Amino acid sequence: MRFEFKRLEIPDVILIKPKVFEDERGFFMETYRKEEFEKAGIKEEFVQDGHSRSKYGVLRGLHFQKEPYAHAKLVRCTKGIIYDVVVDLRRDSPTFGKYASVILSEFNKYILYVPKGFAHGFVVLSEEADVLYKFDKPYNPEYYRGLVWNDPDVNIKWPIDNPIVSLQDQKWPTLKELIKYEDCNNRGEGDLI
Repeated sequence: MRFEFKRLEIPDVILIKPKVFEDERGFFMETYRKEEFEKAGIKEEFVQDGHSRSKYGVLRGLHFQKEPYAHAKLVRCTKGIIYDVVVDLRRDSPTFGKYASVILSEFNKYILYVPKGFAHGFVVLSEEADVLYKFDKPYNPEYYRGLVWNDPDVNIKWPIDNPIVSLQDQKWPTLKELIKYEDCNNRGEGDLI
């Protein structure tokens, strides 16, 4: 087995621990193998990759896309350390409005599977961090949305005070505002995204 798959406190979110082969030259690891991921319940076909670099204290998120461009993603940190967070936006889920968090780093080499129906974000804990993404749907700015990072009802315990947050990420709605907006538009059933 090249990977260990661990379900988090929100069971649809999966932490993937790849087997790393290290010696005096460095290391080698696989980051994706379709048949093993499918056996673990990750059946999406990934069609787009992304890469971000951020400085210490930068908080990106909490982002998602609405249908028909809602996407699942695989996230990993290849340089530095991040505190990675997902928030369940599936209204019919027993964990709706709850969050799960993990440390992803160049050292642990973990990969996080974020299914559709979740907002995603992270804050950088190292001097700099590179984050790589695989998406099962392409980015579409018309369907791109967010949940404000410091929503008091979600109450994420971010590990740093006063993060650096973009103007756009500061202006996203709260979960209550998202629900109200969706209900006003007669889309109250199912996922918010």
